[in-house]
Amino acid sequence: MSPKSKVQRPKPVEGRGSRVEGETTEHATRNTQHAVAAPKRNEEGSRFTFHASRFTRYLGIYSALWRNSVTREMIFKSNFLLWIFVELLWFALQLSFVGVLYLHTDHIGSWTKWEVVLLVGGSHFIQQLFQAFFLINCTNLSELVRTGKLDFLLLLPVNTRFIISLRQVDLGGFVNACSAVAVMVYAARQLHLVPGPIQITGFLVLCVAGILIHYSLMFLLASISFWTVRAQGIVWGYYNLFQIARMPDEAFGGLFKALFTFAVPMLLVSNVPVRVLVHAVASPWQWVLLLGMSIVCFVVSEWGWKASLRLYTSASS
Repeated sequence: MSPKSKVQRPKPVEGRGSRVEGETTEHATRNTQHAVAAPKRNEEGSRFTFHASRFTRYLGIYSALWRNSVTREMIFKSNFLLWIFVELLWFALQLSFVGVLYLHTDHIGSWTKWEVVLLVGGSHFIQQLFQAFFLINCTNLSELVRTGKLDFLLLLPVNTRFIISLRQVDLGGFVNACSAVAVMVYAARQLHLVPGPIQITGFLVLCVAGILIHYSLMFLLASISFWTVRAQGIVWGYYNLFQIARMPDEAFGGLFKALFTFAVPMLLVSNVPVRVLVHAVASPWQWVLLLGMSIVCFVVSEWGWKASLRLYTSASS
């Protein structure tokens, strides 16, 4: 036997190579996972940044619209003050009507005199906020279509419905809304009501839902101007229906109540929010119905707007 054959070669450590190979593979897998996850995080971050920048952009546009509205109102100060006076006078007449009505009765259903005064104040509050933000813009849609000014708005790099709905702000509506709040506070004192934070928050949320219903239905009616020469008569006709919202829902019944609860939910818009203030625990199905109707009305309004816009061929064609 040769000397070389007597030299024993070191035996390889069993499993060492496989462990090293496994660790290398695991390390590579982790690196791959991090490499895949990094673009996902970057993509999510870019989406968030995009939405934040878009929100900031629209907020800047809306603030510019506010500045224009303030400038316009200050130019025509007499008109601004006159309309505030007219609205205050009309509000006073509504309260006088309630006073005359309760000279002949003590209750309308389960509603006492001061509860109805609170209802009239709540209805006026919702109406004035709607008027401040949306009324003049909805009524002007017909003129935009007729005169061709809508063509210019369609070319702007913003959402067309956004710019049409919020182009002008009626600052007098905020002043009149404050008068409605004052009447509501006085009526609550007469009723010895002290609403808690939850009740006030619920009232405000339901008021927003009511304003959304008014805006959606009026914008839907204003979209009829794409088929007709003028639709302002229809829009103002709907505005006159606001008077129904000032009355207790228990004063109506049958088909009339069903019509103005489920088809044109005027009776829900102010009755439900005021019930939250009067009764600490009101029927929750009315809350759900009001919130649900606000969503349904907005979806139908958006569908009607898009359907009308597809048929629009510009004023020059």
